[in-house]
Amino acid sequence: MKIEQIYTGCLAQGAYYITSNGEAAIIDPLREIQPYLDRLNRDQVKLKYIFETHFHADFVSGHVDLSKETGAPIIYGPNAECGFDCVSATDGQEFKLGNITIKALHTPGHTMESTTYLLIDESGKDYAIFSGDTLFIGDVGRPDLAQKATSMTQEQLAAILFNSLRTKIMTLADDVIVYPAHGAGSACGKNMSKETVSTIGNQKATNYALRANMTEAEFITEVTDGLLPPPAYFSMNVAMNKSGYESFESVLDNGMKTIKVDEFEAVVEETGALILDTRNNGDFSKGFIPQSVNIGINGDFAPWVGTLIADVKQPIVLVTEKGLEEEAVTRLSRVGFDSIIGHLEGGFDAWKNAGYEIDTVNRITPDQFASEFKVEENKVIDIRKETEYSAEHIEDAYNKPLAYINDWVKDIDPKEHFYLHCAGGYRSMIAASILQARGFRNFTEVEGGFNAIAKTTIPKSDFVCQSKVLK
Repeated sequence: MKIEQIYTGCLAQGAYYITSNGEAAIIDPLREIQPYLDRLNRDQVKLKYIFETHFHADFVSGHVDLSKETGAPIIYGPNAECGFDCVSATDGQEFKLGNITIKALHTPGHTMESTTYLLIDESGKDYAIFSGDTLFIGDVGRPDLAQKATSMTQEQLAAILFNSLRTKIMTLADDVIVYPAHGAGSACGKNMSKETVSTIGNQKATNYALRANMTEAEFITEVTDGLLPPPAYFSMNVAMNKSGYESFESVLDNGMKTIKVDEFEAVVEETGALILDTRNNGDFSKGFIPQSVNIGINGDFAPWVGTLIADVKQPIVLVTEKGLEEEAVTRLSRVGFDSIIGHLEGGFDAWKNAGYEIDTVNRITPDQFASEFKVEENKVIDIRKETEYSAEHIEDAYNKPLAYINDWVKDIDPKEHFYLHCAGGYRSMIAASILQARGFRNFTEVEGGFNAIAKTTIPKSDFVCQSKVLK
């Protein structure tokens, strides 16, 4: 028996590849399936099952394409209704895989079909669980995502999750390994650990939601406290995972189409496409195609695209570094953005060398900012998360998290200058590009963000440990 966690940092997502005696199972696969097919062929094993822990909201699974290619059935838990052939397992149903057994444990609460898969080894011992979004390392799944689909409140779903954890998971032996679907950085929980594997015993000792004497009322209060609104693209991803989607190969073929420089403007105008520039923030600030939005591929690219663009059907044209076109298309497809028309041939350099108009962002160094800034005279907008801001910030700075820019942008006074920063420059350049695309130019973005600003003489609030802020 072999178990491999295939972790994708951009999505903070874990898929699992399990083999035993010539047979394989894959749990929560990513959209692009060729790496799985290559692995199956290399290991000379047959894919027997595709297990899905639930209808994912934060990414589009590869279950449909993988089943079509291999013939392996797609297994969901109870209550799953699919727009394609799938097996809705009963609670406790067992699936034989080589010399091992995988048992479906229905654990609703995050969603009503959420299911944890218990792996029983060759000797008949409970060995590991694949807990999906029911149990994370340090946290549990948020109970607010399935409210509309179930006509239930988040408090009602939290109560169901409380029961699932205590009757199905916490009753397992302490040495049972926990393999979750996500780690720190995912929007499917609020306090996940950077660790991506643990044990039942460790989680009982360290996970706030698994406290031994915790009451149901306490659980509901603590699990629902501080939940931020889910990104708008979540519901669209759920629909794709339930109903099916265009093949990844078709999406990739479209995205890999080149658009010549002299045709680029006409394509954008005719299709209503958004120009998505995936270069790093430093290069983008020095020059870009007017109206472009910068979300760098070397960061939390796909989640930020999903959060800020939201509509997965929005047509997109790409401007990338040479050689990164396929990577950009692949990552976009993982969160359901399939309407990629193509990419600019030759990238931004081709546009610039052809003599077309370019735009820039007014970016200054932290030292220059320190020399210019005067408390009570200058306005500063800090676009980090609330917890980051609460931990430490520039004195009198306003906190306007990037995730909500589509809400707070309407409150900006176009005649009032302000400074803009995040933690390191990645998010503030996203914000800068969005602001300029909407006609705002009354700001200065600070290179290096708060990490660099904190090293200057700028007055700051007292530091508070973020772990305390989160409690």
